[in-house]
Order: sequence, then structure tokens, then C-alpha cells
Amino acid sequence: MREEVIGALGDTLRESYVFPDVAGSLAPQLESRRSSGAYRDATTASAFADALTQDMRRIGEDAHFRVRYDPAFTPYDAESDGPPDDTEIARMREMASRMAYGLPRIQRLPGNVGYLEVRGFLPTHDVAPAYEAAMTLLAGSDAIIIDLRSNGGGEPESVTRLMSHFFPVGTELLVNSIYDRTQDSTREFWLDPDVQTRFAGPVYVLTSDVTFSGGEELAYDMQTHARGTLVGETTGGGANPGDMMPLAHGFIAFIPTGRAINPVTGTNWEHTGVVPDVAVPADRALSTALALALDKVADDIGEPGKKRKLAELSAEVRAGNVSLPDWTHPRKR
Repeated sequence: MREEVIGALGDTLRESYVFPDVAGSLAPQLESRRSSGAYRDATTASAFADALTQDMRRIGEDAHFRVRYDPAFTPYDAESDGPPDDTEIARMREMASRMAYGLPRIQRLPGNVGYLEVRGFLPTHDVAPAYEAAMTLLAGSDAIIIDLRSNGGGEPESVTRLMSHFFPVGTELLVNSIYDRTQDSTREFWLDPDVQTRFAGPVYVLTSDVTFSGGEELAYDMQTHARGTLVGETTGGGANPGDMMPLAHGFIAFIPTGRAINPVTGTNWEHTGVVPDVAVPADRALSTALALALDKVADDIGEPGKKRKLAELSAEVRAGNVSLPDWTHPRKR
């Protein structure tokens, strides 16, 4: 069984992994480890899947690699399966609503600074109305903080959709492109002109070492397009999107089939992660960003009384005397 699973994995890597040279090296190394008995102690499906995941990430140096045991998995085929029917659409929307559309917390912080926590990027047709509602609530803020510290990724189209709320109407901007090896094509992601509510004030983006994939993309895009100041930790370093693919005996693998291409840098954050503009431990990122936001707003206003109050509030925030939303590292929850 192990031999057949690894054989299927090797074939899938060679056919689909975005970097063919890496696939050509990784596949035989996994087979060599199997033949030498490296997986002999993995006596359950989950243990074998975990062992393969660890080896793929270590040898292939791609944190998106993942193997799971899921005998019920059925790959989606757009050509044969067609678009989702009404029942499936309703089910996906219900799931998105139960996940708060990836937006578990929207809040107005002291000093009229908006706070938007984004845990993940769900399909755009499900979350676009939620993004609009959230930005409507935060539109009157003097600055906005976007919290990506627990964001593990999601749909690149939804990343672009949310980002579109932070540019003026009529802005034509190529945000990101993704090359896909299986299609040998590149898809471009432009700001969405249909977005209604726009925010023109200062934006601060919070990151941690577990911010990953689509979460990293928003941070990277906001930074490279000079629309947000990043505060926190260097992110996880995963820029290669892909799909779950069947192997053998009920095992499936997430294989990255694409790579992001930023139009400003010509590259992405793979391996390096997204480096913040202001480096602080993730659990101090919110207070640091709030203080920076208050200082920025104070600098931009001419009313002496309000400027003084903001400066006093900023000092209280830095001293830890202002209650703010808690954040716990996902691995410690």
C-alpha cells in the first residue's frame, strides 16, 4: 500500500507540481525513503500521511505540501460536473455564514480606528456582500487595522476583492498574477470596479508567523502597492497555490500547481515570507499598530484639542492601559 501511494504521489508531482525540476528530484527521494524502511513505523493511515507531509515539506521546501487520508474525497471536474446547482450554492453559503464569512470580528477601537479581523478568504460570491457590509460599518473610521495574524489563506479572487475597498473608484491596478502549470496559463487579478464602499485613510496590516498563503498575499499586495503598513512578524512563506488530488487507497495530496507573480517585484514571498515594515512580536502587533494609527491621524489634523487627546490616548495604548481585542497564537489555542 505504501509503495502504491508513493508511486501515485510521484506521478502526480511530475504531472502537476509547479516546479518540474523539484518534482523530478522529490519523487525518487520519497521512494528511496520508503524502500529503506523510513515509513515502516507509520502503521496507521494518519501517521503515514503525516510522515509523507513532513518529508515532502522538508525535501521539496514547500509548506503547501500536505497528504491526508480521505476515502470519501471526490475531485471537482468543472467540465464534467458543471456549475454547482442551487442546493450546493445554498450549502456553501450556509457554511460561509457559519464561519462569519471569514470576518469573526469587526470593531471600532478607541480613537475612531476601525478593526477588521480576517481569518480566511472564502469564495468571492459568498463573501463579497459581507466585505461590503464590513466596510460600510468601518467607513467612518479615521484609520483601519486589518488583522491577518490567524489567516491561513483562501481564494486569491477574494483577496483582490477585499483589497479593492482600499483604492479610489476608477483605479485600474493589476494586483497579482498566478501562473498555473497544469493549464500553462497565467491569470491576472485586477482591482474590482464593482466594489462600492471605499476607504482612503491610513491602513495597518497585522501579521504573525502563521499568516500563510492568501493571508500573506493580502499583506504582500498591500505592502508592495504602498497601501498599508505591515506590523508584526515575518509570515510563513507559502506562495504556491494548488489543489487536492487523489493518490491511491484513499490518500489525497495538496499539490501546488501555481506560483504568484507580483507586478511590482516580479516575484513573491515563497520561502522568505512577508517581512513587516514594523517588526514586533505578534501579540504586541495590535497595540503597536493602534498607537501608530493614532499618531498618524494626529499628524494629519489641525485641531489642537483633538491632536492633544489623540497623543494622550496613544501614550496610554503604548503603556498597555487600553483594553484591546485579545489574540492567541493559533498553535496555543
